[in-house]
Amino acid sequence: MLHINLYCVGKVKEQYLRDAIDEYLKRISKYCSISIIELPDKPIPEKSNSTLEAQIIETESNEIINKLNMSSYKIALDLTGKQYTSEEFAEKINKIQLSNSTISFIIGGSLGLSNDLKRICNEKISFSKMTFPHQLMRVIFLEQLFRSFKINNNEKYHH
Repeated sequence: MLHINLYCVGKVKEQYLRDAIDEYLKRISKYCSISIIELPDKPIPEKSNSTLEAQIIETESNEIINKLNMSSYKIALDLTGKQYTSEEFAEKINKIQLSNSTISFIIGGSLGLSNDLKRICNEKISFSKMTFPHQLMRVIFLEQLFRSFKINNNEKYHH
């Protein structure tokens, strides 16, 4: 059975987002096992400070690297990544699970991911050219993952 790891920086603070995440996790569990690995986010300075921001990106990314399942197929969610339609994303999941039983998706913190972490990944994907809060991105990702399983199983998905 396919296992999915979702590595995320930061906790989801809003109850309505936690409720949505729990609902999608329940729905997805019919198709695969899934784990969310939350890593702590670092406080971002009030005033722009590129040196401190670079250190935060490195620290958060290194914590992900230390926890990352290196034998899994690793996908970073990144603005510079390839964009897929829902159908193409479903097909991508299908193809990956033919050769790997574990897929690791990575959602960075507010400042993004380090280049070192991106290089470790098999690929980068982007859900939009727009930037979303990382807490909301978790919900968007889980919804698309659920949709991909519905597509791959020829099941109707009501919008």
